[in-house]
Amino acid sequence: MTNQFYKTDKWKRKRKSILRRDEYMCQESKRYGKTLAATTAHHIFPFEFYPELALVDWNLISLSDKWHNAMHDRVTHELTELGLAWQERRREQFEEWRKGNE
Repeated sequence: MTNQFYKTDKWKRKRKSILRRDEYMCQESKRYGKTLAATTAHHIFPFEFYPELALVDWNLISLSDKWHNAMHDRVTHELTELGLAWQERRREQFEEWRKGNE
């Protein structure tokens, strides 16, 4: 299911929109005053666990491959400390979303 989602036109349009929004710059490296090109739109709350947030702007950030790989285990999809820190940064939006979906 996951792999099929990333092939959809909806996802391709959203990915392009997020990269454009973030000016094709990695948002994690930007936090440290560095500029790295972003190639990936990353789901802060992972698609595998929160498919209903797959196309929600606040749940997506542009990342370089290096930083994207640092956010979660690529096999188990478990978040790293860095990935969890981004979830904390978006906690307010997540709680608002959850309230509206109870």
